[in-house]
Amino acid sequence: MTTMQQDRTAEINRQTAETAINLNLMIDGSGQAAISTGVGFLDHMLTLFAVHGSFDLNISASGDTHVDDHHTVEDVGICLGQAFAQALGDKGGIKRYGSSYVPMDETLARVVVDISNRSYLHYEVNLADQKVGTFDTTLAKEFMRALVLHAGFTLHVDMIHGENCHHIIEAIFKALGRSLNEATTKRVGTTTVLSSKGSL
Repeated sequence: MTTMQQDRTAEINRQTAETAINLNLMIDGSGQAAISTGVGFLDHMLTLFAVHGSFDLNISASGDTHVDDHHTVEDVGICLGQAFAQALGDKGGIKRYGSSYVPMDETLARVVVDISNRSYLHYEVNLADQKVGTFDTTLAKEFMRALVLHAGFTLHVDMIHGENCHHIIEAIFKALGRSLNEATTKRVGTTTVLSSKGSL
């Protein structure tokens, strides 16, 4: 059985015919981010995720963005999920659950997470526009799906209300950071898994 990393850090390297990614995560960070994926909107969202989650996150990625951004966005989600799984180990001693409501102007988003070792995504987000700049807005869901599959998260993402697609996706990424910050917080005086079964 694996155990939680003492320093709760992870490094993930992924190389395929479509992408090359190096990712470093420190869960107990201060919100420092250095993100370069070749997808500008994703860089912006992951910077917000790190800042509002107080994670230190470094990502260097290149991919076949001449085709479209799909492979890069999905594979960065895969790597971030793997990083959380690696850094948290058996997930002992953490609060496990986290939730956050984040407003941004006319938008209100809610993200709720259970670090459960059971991958599930509920994504109830209605986006009126297919593009924010050059970014395909459907890729936000693809990123979340890849993240939960490889991290072992149950994740519920809901747009309570909103109109501007940039605001909606930004509020979601901020709420994701805040909810994961809460869920990964250490419980005082225990290293056990928060489960009546004794394991996840």
